[in-house]
Formats: sequence, structure tokens, C-alpha cells
Amino acid sequence: MAVVSASIAPSRATRTVIGVVVGLVFAVPLVSTLLYTLRDGTGYSLVNWARVFDPANSRILTPIWTGLANSLVLAVVTVGLVLVLLAPTMILINLRFPKLRRLFEFLVLLPISIPAIVLVVGLAPIYLVIGRSVGTGAWTLAFAYGITVLPFAFRSIQASIDAIDLATLTEAARSLGASWPSVIGLVLVPNLRTGLLAASLISTAVVLGEFTIASLLNRAVLQTSLLVVSKIDTYASAIFTLLSLAFAFGLLIIIGRAGRLNTGKDQP
Repeated sequence: MAVVSASIAPSRATRTVIGVVVGLVFAVPLVSTLLYTLRDGTGYSLVNWARVFDPANSRILTPIWTGLANSLVLAVVTVGLVLVLLAPTMILINLRFPKLRRLFEFLVLLPISIPAIVLVVGLAPIYLVIGRSVGTGAWTLAFAYGITVLPFAFRSIQASIDAIDLATLTEAARSLGASWPSVIGLVLVPNLRTGLLAASLISTAVVLGEFTIASLLNRAVLQTSLLVVSKIDTYASAIFTLLSLAFAFGLLIIIGRAGRLNTGKDQP
């Protein structure tokens, strides 16, 4: 069996070719967009970047800052929902109701297979009620985004739960007289910090990049603001698109760093 597995595994050269091809697929459009933002009619310069960030161009900057502020608020509320609702529920199911784990996993992974347009059709009547009850602020999208990020947050947190002996840690803390809030906050959360951090950062990246739900529910977020700005200044839209992608890429780097640091601390 080992010989068969070794023969099936791609060679180093094959992996390198695949890596280069995939890298080009992502790099070519990004580099092309960057070069487009540097065009000034006669060559390449930072004129467009300087003009976009000039405070005098308030008609360009105002929609961007409004959308970015709304998206950041949405990210905070969505992460709060993940940490306050999803994480404790997963801990409870793994400890008390292990037979429900498969069903719960199926339910939380289901949104990844449902198109955003279908989610909006189902959520539209709910948002009519939400609008009458608490208003139509952009932050209300966090309820929809909380559903959208469930699959990504679940996988991150579940990986950390599987990496520790959840039952033993809980029983040891309870035997020493710790209350359930203390068990979760002082014992389990520190051991699950990598998964919780990854879930938070991935949720933030998903919220900052989401367009369909916000557009169909008529909410102003970063991505819808970029569409508005693109009709005013295409260079500004391209510049802020690159910046948002760079921010999301930075979040992924932070996740990788946090995971490596945590692994290093756990090793004797």
C-alpha cells in the first residue's frame, strides 16, 4: 500500500509546475490591475494614487469610507456572533450531545452549498420584519453574514477542538470547583485560541469581500461602495480593490503565523 501511495503522489517537479500555474492565475489579474492604476497617459506614476487619497476628492472618498466603516462594524458584529453563539454551541455538542455532531455539522456546512441569491430570497421576508423592528442599518446584515461564515468558522474551531482532549480538560476544571463560565473562559478558550482566531479572521475576510447579499438587500458596504465609485472614477475603484485584497491576504498571513506560533509553544 505504501508503494502504491508513493507512486500516486506527484513528483516535486509536478508540484512546482502546479504551484507556478496557480500562482500565475492569481498574480496576472492582480499585477494587471496594479499596472492599470499606475497609468497616467504618458507612462506609469503614482499620480492616480495621490489623486484618489487627496482630501479634496470627497466625492470619491466619502462612499468608500462609509462603506468601509459599515463593513468593519459588520465584521465586529459577525465575529461576535461566531464567538458568542457558535463556539459555545460547538463545545456543548462535543461534550454533552456527541450524537448530534454529524447533524450539526451538516447544518452549519449547508450554507456553503446554497447560492447567495437563494439565501437572499429566503431572508428578504425576515429582513422586512427586522427593518420594521430595529431599522435598516447596515449592521443588520450581520444576521445574514453570520449564516454565510458558518462553514468557515466551524471548520476552524472544530480543528482546534479535535486537537485537544476537551472532555478531560472540562472534567478536571469541574472537579476543582470551576463554574461553567470559568471552564469555558479560563480553560477551554485559551486552548482553542488558534481556532477562534482563525474563525474570527476568516469571518472578517468574508464580510469585507461580500457583495451579493448587501447589494440585493440594498445596504452600503465596502464592495457596494466600490461599485458606486467605479462609476465615478475607475482608478479609485481599482486602487481600493487592491487594498482590500491586500488586507484579506494579510489576515491569512496572520492566521498562518498564529498557527505556527501555537504549534511551537505546544512542542516540548
